[in-house]
Amino acid sequence: MNTAIAHTNIALIKYWGKQDEQLRLPLMSSLSMTLDAFYTDTSIEFADEDKFYLNGTLQTDASAQRVFTYIHKLQALLNLRPESVVIKSVNHVPTAAGLASSSSAFAALAGAFNRLYKLDLNHKQLSILARIGSGSASRSIFGGFSIWKKGVTSDDSFAYPIDENPTMDLHLLAIELDTKPKSLSSTEGMKLAKTSPFFNHWLEANDSELDAMISAINNNDFTALGELAEYNANEMHAINLSAKPGFTYFVPETLKAIELIHTLRKNGIECYYTIDAGPNVKVLCQLKNVKDIQKYFVSEFNNVKIVSASFGPGISYLD
Repeated sequence: MNTAIAHTNIALIKYWGKQDEQLRLPLMSSLSMTLDAFYTDTSIEFADEDKFYLNGTLQTDASAQRVFTYIHKLQALLNLRPESVVIKSVNHVPTAAGLASSSSAFAALAGAFNRLYKLDLNHKQLSILARIGSGSASRSIFGGFSIWKKGVTSDDSFAYPIDENPTMDLHLLAIELDTKPKSLSSTEGMKLAKTSPFFNHWLEANDSELDAMISAINNNDFTALGELAEYNANEMHAINLSAKPGFTYFVPETLKAIELIHTLRKNGIECYYTIDAGPNVKVLCQLKNVKDIQKYFVSEFNNVKIVSASFGPGISYLD
């Protein structure tokens, strides 16, 4: 079996909008942190018919269709034999994390595909292949901090590392507040977001916010990183609220968590939040404050699930 392992990432400077749906070309560049606690391992081999197993169970739904559409697209793109394959994927991304596993899933699948066909692709090329499956997967090829460059064609929209072995004291607490499926998909949300009168301003600010985040990383400045990550997430969700029609992924518990983080900061526990297209909150903090923050969330929320993470590695192989 040709097996690859890739870790999930969380965007600190977010992408929210596509310029090309088929190629998954974003309207803005993004910057992320790869996480150690969440990953996918995927094996692939030639077979008599296409089969996709997820966590040991044969899949026949839309997820299987998406996976094989992706495989067939890669085979055509690279002029490879259109052979059937069996894919076995295990997601080590607990529901409690409130994190989408598509970034690690398609990065691992791209890596396993690379091994199956003995393509010997470099990380830039792998990032492009992963992006075709899931935009955020382009960043999971790398560990630490990475940037996904928006580009204008398929060949120049890829991720690259800023620092794959960061020394910054940065930890993430994934707070699960709501497990219900979101009422609006990310794809539909991105389309609606473009109707906001503030969307173009956000696009125009992307380069300067990206530069500021790179500076924070280079200076090991946790405060600057946290403030900007929180601000960028707020921009994204403000755009959603001001779209036509407006919408939000927040639930009441999301706002309660934000208020708790504000209170913790006022009380001298430095922490910040980032929130993707969903209700669950990710807290950015330093190691010294992890236990205190967990304690406060447990006391304020009933049966809350919290998963702690820090920097994760780039793609790797078992064979």
